[in-house]
Amino acid sequence: MRYDLSIIASWIEPGARVLDLGCGSGDLLHILSVDKNVRGTGIEREEEKVTRGIEKGLSILHGDIIEEVADYPDGHFDYVILSQTLQQVFEPAVLIREMLRVGRRGIVSFPNFAYYRIRGQLLFRGRAPVSRELPYEWYDTPNIRVITIRDFRRFCRKEGFVIAKETAVSTPHHHEQGMVVTFLPNLLASYGMFMLTRKGAEQ
Repeated sequence: MRYDLSIIASWIEPGARVLDLGCGSGDLLHILSVDKNVRGTGIEREEEKVTRGIEKGLSILHGDIIEEVADYPDGHFDYVILSQTLQQVFEPAVLIREMLRVGRRGIVSFPNFAYYRIRGQLLFRGRAPVSRELPYEWYDTPNIRVITIRDFRRFCRKEGFVIAKETAVSTPHHHEQGMVVTFLPNLLASYGMFMLTRKGAEQ
């Protein structure tokens, strides 16, 4: 399993109810169901990935994550996960509020645009960065925004989202190995990972 997903999995309690937004073919849900007896549901917009997930015996809905998450009642899940998809979301604050409405905790991860290798491309090459974490050219990317760890912290303070847990990691794109970054994470980490709750919510 991807290194970042293994960290997310370590945050999930056994037997929890989990919703994975943009779950792909359900790799994380599959591991959680096998190792932690999690009751999991996924939402994915790419039909081929949905089919692969269903073939694994997973419950995955085909549709838009913002539209589908609105159908769930308040507090239906223990965790709602948005892994490496935030940079493709048109209204991130709206989606995270919905995550924290239907779930007690939200887990968000994203490529860190302030990573030193990305900064280096801008500084020395003067071009829009292309990396393993952000592998697209500017003209064909599904990403509509760039996010840094420092900016996401400010965003959470402004929107009133409480950061219950935070981890920064350095790992190659979709790789099984990596390391937690505690020194200068905004510069040295390739991904930021956050567990969020609502203000006043029980931790």
